[in-house]
Amino acid sequence: MANQVKVGIIGASGYSGEELTRLLLTHPQAELVAVTSRQYAGQTVAQIFPRFAHYPQARTLRFTEPNPELLARQAQVVFLALPHGVSAEFAIPLLQAGCQVIDLSADFRLRSAAVYQEFYGHEHPAPELLATAVYGLPEVYRDAIKGAQLVASPGCYPTSILLPTLPLLRAGLIHAHGIIADSMSGVSGAGRKAELDYLFVECNESVRPYGVPKHRHLSEIEQELSLAAGSPVIIQFTPHLIPVNRGILTTLYLAPTTHIAGAAAAAELNARITACYQAAYAHEPFVRLLEGKALPDTKNVVGTNVVEIAWRLDPRTGRLLVMSAEDNIVKGASGQAVQSLNIMCGYPETTGLL
Repeated sequence: MANQVKVGIIGASGYSGEELTRLLLTHPQAELVAVTSRQYAGQTVAQIFPRFAHYPQARTLRFTEPNPELLARQAQVVFLALPHGVSAEFAIPLLQAGCQVIDLSADFRLRSAAVYQEFYGHEHPAPELLATAVYGLPEVYRDAIKGAQLVASPGCYPTSILLPTLPLLRAGLIHAHGIIADSMSGVSGAGRKAELDYLFVECNESVRPYGVPKHRHLSEIEQELSLAAGSPVIIQFTPHLIPVNRGILTTLYLAPTTHIAGAAAAAELNARITACYQAAYAHEPFVRLLEGKALPDTKNVVGTNVVEIAWRLDPRTGRLLVMSAEDNIVKGASGQAVQSLNIMCGYPETTGLL
């Protein structure tokens, strides 16, 4: 098509990069013109990912060494599927050359270089870009994404926590203090790397917490919750590794601002929560609000760009339980990045994602 956007991926051999490759090979408005991988340079996409071999383009498109200057001549939009601390060194020359950049790492998600250093253990490589980067959560920052040159796609855990929590916080239906989030993630969330902790024998038949008590994703979660609340928000967050390939299930324990005194009060509060979620997400194509007895289940979202959300009031404890499920590689990474691409290019938001 004449109006196709030319796109490239730096770091296309990881799990997020592989999923990006799949989505962009099948995207009707995008032409995937470049994929990079130092490890696989010279080999075709089909050779490295045989499941894509039925796409003619995958049989001819070859991995190359990452070269920002060459990529800038080839592509209008470049996705960075790289580890934190590495993305910035590629983002700088690409932006200077006029490319639009969608970064899947943590390098541009935070507004404060000091917070980045606190959570990631080194100085920010390009602090001057933090003020211009747009946090790529489409359901919240759609208008800003439309005109962005640099989009920082959110982390998988933050997406599963922020989408259920932000509407309630903005509506004043929950307290900003005392928020507890427990999340369980498939092993692909650790990335495609050979480390002892992620070998099959170590992960299979095993469920374990990690990143306690200060997981790196807390930095962007608390940043966005604080912006919504208008004051600093600190939460308790415990991630867990579970023996599945992909998927995240999050349970949030929240304190309503209205005391639940009896069935009538609980019913009234539940109606307000329902109305709040409906106002926020009823027309969002990738947010599924569950009704009745249904609860989020990773098997219903894996392979999709959808996040499921359900909630229950517990009059006995006075708490509101909110649960979400998503695919950590799609809505938690590559799919959400393509969603931002669609917004930036003026395509229907669901293009290539349904």
